[in-house]
Amino acid sequence: MAEDAADSPDDEDPAGYAEALAELDVILTELENPDLDVDRLGGRVRRAARLIAFCRQRIVGARVEVEAVTTHDDTER
Repeated sequence: MAEDAADSPDDEDPAGYAEALAELDVILTELENPDLDVDRLGGRVRRAARLIAFCRQRIVGARVEVEAVTTHDDTER
């Protein structure tokens, strides 16, 4: 049976930012469900924290790239 985003291993990084956001959406929906199994809660919160850190790293990386391009562009003028 194929693994869905909700069952991804905690130590596995998503393929990219969009995939991480999609998985965070799934986790948020799960956390909003009052019937969420308490035994599963901790793992889902840990996974969400890892995905948030991954997204932040991607945003910082993109910001650095944009700044490098725009700084390079400014020095050529």
